[in-house]
Amino acid sequence: MAPSFTARIQWFLLRALGFLIGLVGRAALVLKGPKFASKTPRPVTEPLLLLSGMQLAKLIRQRKVKCIDVVQAYINRIKDVNPMINGIVKYRFEEAMKEAHAVDQKLAEMQEDETTLEKKCPFLGVPFTVKEAFQLQGMPNSSGLMNRRDAISKTDATVVALLKEAGAIPLGITNCSELCMWYESSNKIYGRSNNPYDLQHTVGGSSGGEGCTLAAACSVIGVGSDIGGSIRMPAFFNGIFGHKPSPGVVPNKGQFPLAVGVQELFQCTGPMCRYAEDLTPMLKVMAGPGIKRLKLDAKVHLKDLKFYWMEHDGGSFLMSKVDQDLILAQKKVVVHLETILGASVQHVKLTKMKYSFQLWIAMMSAKGHDGKEPIKFVDLLGDHGKHVTPLWELIKWCLGLSVYTIPSIGLALLEEKLKYNNEKYEKFKAVEESLHKELVEMLGDDGVFLYPSHPTVAPKHHVPLTRPFNFAYTGVFSALGFPVTQCPLGLNAKGLPLGIQVVAAPFNDHLTLAVAQYLEKTFGGWVCPGKF
Repeated sequence: MAPSFTARIQWFLLRALGFLIGLVGRAALVLKGPKFASKTPRPVTEPLLLLSGMQLAKLIRQRKVKCIDVVQAYINRIKDVNPMINGIVKYRFEEAMKEAHAVDQKLAEMQEDETTLEKKCPFLGVPFTVKEAFQLQGMPNSSGLMNRRDAISKTDATVVALLKEAGAIPLGITNCSELCMWYESSNKIYGRSNNPYDLQHTVGGSSGGEGCTLAAACSVIGVGSDIGGSIRMPAFFNGIFGHKPSPGVVPNKGQFPLAVGVQELFQCTGPMCRYAEDLTPMLKVMAGPGIKRLKLDAKVHLKDLKFYWMEHDGGSFLMSKVDQDLILAQKKVVVHLETILGASVQHVKLTKMKYSFQLWIAMMSAKGHDGKEPIKFVDLLGDHGKHVTPLWELIKWCLGLSVYTIPSIGLALLEEKLKYNNEKYEKFKAVEESLHKELVEMLGDDGVFLYPSHPTVAPKHHVPLTRPFNFAYTGVFSALGFPVTQCPLGLNAKGLPLGIQVVAAPFNDHLTLAVAQYLEKTFGGWVCPGKF
């Protein structure tokens, strides 16, 4: 199933175009990019900012810490750091302080014991942030699209409402890529977000604003979404935890754009956070009734798990080679699991993984059960109203006149070329089904798969344009419908986060979440930017 000569030429030309655009972007960054005295924010000095959401909730319930002090500490940090990273694009500080005061007043007046409070409001008084693509009442909901810059949410997305009911207090909304379809969080409304470990590097996308906000200790827990890696890439690039749940567990209602048809099954809403112990409680809240499909309360004996690992995709010509730093970090995990934990660890070669990009495109090309075509990206750009001509927008972009970003224009131009016809779709659908079966049989209900999060650590701004297919390292598990937890593994020599994906068979999320907590204890988890 080797790619044809024509296909290779097409990919070469596409990458060459991306390279030229990337060079222009890099030059613009050098000439007029924002200048800061430091390339990282100041380290955290406020102890309240270094506690997990679960720890904060416990202290608030026990009346040992006032909620208003916690919220104020986060507001102070945001005011200090957010101008550098541009993660939060709209604040709701006044409302958050009122809600924090109400929590303190409620606790002062009520006599409910801590256990009852924990059951009713597990995140009582805990600050959180929300990806701008989700509805948060009174906040913008544009997904970075200029046509929607005046769209204000009149209600909350389902997961946001559930977190509020659990006592959490939203501080604001976070940046994303235009229409959530690129792995650099930049758009014409809010501008570009910057990586807190090095401001010259990307935060990933599309939940990149959420990723850098959490990493910079401007929030402790957050809401993201993922259809190709939009939780996991930002979590990886920013050195935090992120979980893409099994499909259909967490409700997606209340976000824009909302996938429909077959693609709706692959869009996953999930938790992002700095501390692994917050992942499972967040998932329990966010899933609502869907939590019954998972086994989150099942005891996991890590030593009895079967671990499998692969250090790269097998050699796809579309993707970059995996950095040695990432391979070495993965091997450290493997050695530890074998020698210290005493678990069964096996190296595998899944040859079909090299078709990761093609499998993701097949997923996105799939027609609905009614035979309808997927929603076209170019129609989303026009918000189902204004007609958008991609070639004309490219010309306008070259003149600095387009309201769209170059990744969106590029995708709109190539949309029809990328979409598979029936013959190609059937071919790669068969590959997907075969790989799905192979992985399910390998993993069973007691196995996890360790796989690179991305071929490289967080690249510099605009570099993703020259490597548009690298997202397939995360995208493949969206196409397969497997739960994945992204775990940080410290920093490389340049101070950029390392990490790994932990994958399980569908509805075995409890396995990846248990491994995440173990890796955090073993390898340190989140590292505060600017500390080293």
